[in-house]
Amino acid sequence: MKHKSTRKILLVGSSGGHLAHLYMLKPIWEKDEHAWVSFNKEDTNNILDEEKIYYCYFPTNRNIKNLIKNSFLALKVLRKEKPNIIISSGAGVAIPFFWLGKLLRGTKNIYIEVYDRIDAPTVTGKICHPVSDLFIVQWEEMKKIYKKAINLGSIF
Repeated sequence: MKHKSTRKILLVGSSGGHLAHLYMLKPIWEKDEHAWVSFNKEDTNNILDEEKIYYCYFPTNRNIKNLIKNSFLALKVLRKEKPNIIISSGAGVAIPFFWLGKLLRGTKNIYIEVYDRIDAPTVTGKICHPVSDLFIVQWEEMKKIYKKAINLGSIF
């Protein structure tokens, strides 16, 4: 009898490098029920052409209007998908999903700080850190900044 996974994963990330980081983790999420939240851009649509995608509003960095719109989107997606795990490598779109997922659904949140940050935090990382169950950095120096982080090294 085939065992069906009970993990429902929501992968949340901006297009570009953030999306590439998450997609590199395919062996971790591909056998689980999953959906994506990302920008409606060419690279997203090419990489995720066979995936279930919810398009978020951008730009997200320091854009209060889109933060509010993405918060309403997060409420809708969380209610519909009912994930028990949210994985993100940023950027700003992760914030409403992590906070609302944790507060409303008790999701397990996994955040991966981007590779190009060696000794300074990202704004999104700082905001998501308190509600992250697993906070992954790719440089040992980053453990000084994020106290509950673990260093798994480069995922490239």
